[in-house]
Amino acid sequence: MNIILVGFMGTGKTVVGKKLAEILKTKFIDVDDLIEQKEGKKISRIFKENGESYFRNCEYKIIRKVSRFDNCVIAPGGGAILELENVLNLKKNGIIVCLTASHEIIYKRVEKNKARPLLKVDKPLERIRELLKIRESHYKQADIFVDTSELTIEEVGIKVLKEVVKFRKPEQQTPSPNVIISCLGFKELGFD
Repeated sequence: MNIILVGFMGTGKTVVGKKLAEILKTKFIDVDDLIEQKEGKKISRIFKENGESYFRNCEYKIIRKVSRFDNCVIAPGGGAILELENVLNLKKNGIIVCLTASHEIIYKRVEKNKARPLLKVDKPLERIRELLKIRESHYKQADIFVDTSELTIEEVGIKVLKEVVKFRKPEQQTPSPNVIISCLGFKELGFD
């Protein structure tokens, strides 16, 4: 069973994903990194040279492959959940956790990053609001929601793991509560 982190850019998918993988002693897979490796160029250049449709097709192919993996923490790009096929593939062997944050926090986190092709506009905060509104119904397909606005990376990681333990179906074997508890301890998970 995989933990899939989705959400808008700047909500913490990559940093939280790396922290979760470290805690669980498993592999972290960043779909955008795999696309960049496969294409031999940055996402912003793919958007500029090939367009968003081309990028989304690359993303779909990578997600289809990585969703077959097991016991991983996977972070697809912020728009990956817009395609139903991506959601269905990821849910086959994963619990989808949507990381959220306020518009203002997202803007603060990404404003200095010039590699965000969807925010190369005159009014990026307005664009964030527009994109979040468009994507809202898609993000609702997630199994779990965690607001990262006022939490540290570690706090988000612990909250995600607590929610995964609560959500996990009995027949799903990984990440097992025993592994999570042994990595974090009972107290950090809220068990005394």
